[in-house]
Amino acid sequence: MPLLDHFRPPLAPRRHWESFHVNWAGAIADALNESLLPEGYFAEEHAQLGTRVEIDVATFADSGPSGHRAGGTVTLPRAWAPPAPALVVPAAFPEGVEVLVFQDQGGTRLVAAIELVSPANKPRDGHRQAFAVKCASHLCQGVSLIVIDIVTSRQANLHDEMMRVLGHGKAFALPADTVLYAVAYRPIVRNQEEQIEVWPAPLEIGQPLPVLPLALDAEQCLPIDLEATYMAACQRRRLA
Repeated sequence: MPLLDHFRPPLAPRRHWESFHVNWAGAIADALNESLLPEGYFAEEHAQLGTRVEIDVATFADSGPSGHRAGGTVTLPRAWAPPAPALVVPAAFPEGVEVLVFQDQGGTRLVAAIELVSPANKPRDGHRQAFAVKCASHLCQGVSLIVIDIVTSRQANLHDEMMRVLGHGKAFALPADTVLYAVAYRPIVRNQEEQIEVWPAPLEIGQPLPVLPLALDAEQCLPIDLEATYMAACQRRRLA
């Protein structure tokens, strides 16, 4: 199944990339849960797309357990409000679709993440940095990672941005002509040295997708077949 362009005609805007991304994440999570993950692990897909809703604290009327209250409705006391903040810092909160892998032994613990880049991760410096910080935070906490970028409508190399966040500048950047890519990362300690092992794979419209490693720990690594899961997602959305 060749990689399709989900962000430009003829697919876009007739077919929505958001639906496909969520579906592809579901296909990856299904493959992990059904055949790849050992006992004691599970995978879930998560999506955070669109503008976050601002929530204001309001006062509600309580009708009481019977539905009515003598003397009318009762107004709940207002929630405590802090004083005005001393500073308000501009921020960009990363959105996107991801698959999270948890170990379910002795308490749920995140061990791996697969991030599907969205157009909203790319437009401005703050958005790119927010995504890079999120991914770098995973790695610094020992969580292995795969980043998949098939966004053609906006160009920005988020792997390179992540390397800058980690303090490596251009030393570990992808080739300058890389537009679409998938990269696997495994944080590991070898000979008392902290390292991040990296498997980059350039992607191209019209070409098949690779198999990339997803580490559960220092010894267990799973083959994530992006081609097979992509094909399953395309078939579910009648794109194949």
